[in-house]
Amino acid sequence: MGRSIRVVLAECLRTFCSRRLGNGMTGRIRILTPEDNRLSEQTMAAGFARAFLDYAVAEGAPRDDLLAASGLTDDDLSDQDTRIPVAAYQTLIATGIETTGDTSLYLRHVLETRLETMSIVGQIVHASTSFPHSLGQLNRYARLMADVPIPGGRDRFEITREGDAVWLLDNRPDDGTWMATEASLARFISEFRRSAPEHPFEQAMEVTYAPPPHANRYPDLFRVPVTFRATRNALRINPVWLDEAFDGGKEYVFGVFTRHADGLLKELATHDTVRASVEARMLADLHEGTLSMDHIARDLGMSRQTLYRRLKDEGVTFAQVHDDLRRRMAMDYLSARKVSVGETAYLLGFSEASAFVRAFRRWTGASPTAWMND
Repeated sequence: MGRSIRVVLAECLRTFCSRRLGNGMTGRIRILTPEDNRLSEQTMAAGFARAFLDYAVAEGAPRDDLLAASGLTDDDLSDQDTRIPVAAYQTLIATGIETTGDTSLYLRHVLETRLETMSIVGQIVHASTSFPHSLGQLNRYARLMADVPIPGGRDRFEITREGDAVWLLDNRPDDGTWMATEASLARFISEFRRSAPEHPFEQAMEVTYAPPPHANRYPDLFRVPVTFRATRNALRINPVWLDEAFDGGKEYVFGVFTRHADGLLKELATHDTVRASVEARMLADLHEGTLSMDHIARDLGMSRQTLYRRLKDEGVTFAQVHDDLRRRMAMDYLSARKVSVGETAYLLGFSEASAFVRAFRRWTGASPTAWMND
C-alpha cells in the first residue's frame, strides 16, 4: 500500500499507550448526564466532539461560543472515552456551521481527520487484517462511538453484491437529513484515501436526502457520482477490497486494542437501564406509530411480564416511555428546524399531523408552530 497500514498501527499504538496506559487510565467510562437526569438519553464518545471542536476553531469558529452553546467544557472533552449527550455534539456542529457560515464544515472535518485519533474503534479498524474483518469490528464496537439504534437488530454497516457491483450499506434509521449520512460515508472514504491511495475505495454514492446547500462541492469532496433522493444510503466500493489484505496487521496489537474496547463495552453496559434499552429499540421503529411491547421484550431477551416488571421498578410504564420519547424527539426535530411539523409527525409515527399537534399541546401547552416561534 502507498501508506503502509504498519505506519498507522505504530501511530495508533503510540497514541493508545500514551493516552490509556501511560496516564494510569483503567478503562472506566465517565458518563455526563443532562441536568434533568434523563439517563436514557443517547450518548457518544467525547473524542469526536473534541476533534470537531479543534477543527472548527482552526476554521475560525470561536471556541468559547462553541462550548457555551453545546453546554460542554474542556474538562468534559479531556478523555476521549467520556460519554457526552449526542444532542450536545449535534449542537456543537450546528453552532460551528452557523458561526463559520459553511454547511460543508462537518463533512470537510470528517474527510480531513483520522478516526484512530478520536476512538479506540479507529485503532481496532486499522489493526484489522482486511476490510471485511475491519467492518465486523466496526459493527461490534459501534456503540463505543455513539448510541445509534438500528432497526431489526441489524448491523450498522453491511456489504452486498449486485451483479459486478459491491455496495456498502448504512442501515442507520433514515430521517431525511444529510449531515449524519454524508459524514458516515465520508469516513470510509477518508480512511482509505489516507491509508491506501493506490486502490481508490469509493466508486459511486447513493443517498436518500435531497442535495444539501453545499452539493456543488460534492465533486471535489467525494470525487464520485452521487445519486440524491435514492432509496438507500450506500457507497459503491472497489471490489478489490473484499480480498485485499491490510498491510501490517498485527495480532498482538489487535489484541491490545480489542481487550481495552471489550472493557469499555462492559463498563458502558453497567450504566444501562431497561428504559434506555427499550428506547433504543423504540427509536429505530418510532415512525411506525404503534409499537409492540411483546416484540421489544423478545428483542431484549425477556418476557412481556418481565419487561413490565423491570420498567415498573424504574418507575415508568411502556406507554410512558413511548410518549416521553416522542416528546423529546419532537422537540429535537423542531428546534433544529430541519423538518416541517408534518414531517415530524410522520417521523414520530402519528397517522395525522392533527394528532401530533394535539399531543404536542398536551406536552408543552402550545402548538408546534407557536413553540418554535416562542
